[in-house]
Amino acid sequence: MSHYHDSDDRKLLREFKHLAPAEFKGFLELDAIVGRDDGKIPRKYRELIAIAVSCTTQCPYCLDHHTTKAKAAGATREEAAESVMLAAALRAGAAATLGGLALKLFDRE
Repeated sequence: MSHYHDSDDRKLLREFKHLAPAEFKGFLELDAIVGRDDGKIPRKYRELIAIAVSCTTQCPYCLDHHTTKAKAAGATREEAAESVMLAAALRAGAAATLGGLALKLFDRE
């Protein structure tokens, strides 16, 4: 295998439908909340949030899916970029906060 992340690998997810049907059904239901059109948060913003979360969770498949959906929902390239940078800022903030914890743990007796 030459590529760790191959978009065709997403097809393997379908196997879970047979291997773990109840869990797969629950996963699909949970995943469907991003694409709701009847929520208080408009679809475009739901997808931009999903882009940011995909960057934070480092899921290239989610990023592929939600970038496509965000564009279809009217998001601009600039909005997608801002979503990415917001995720980066929060990820950096979490690292700095955990850095403080590292110092606390280092200084413990």
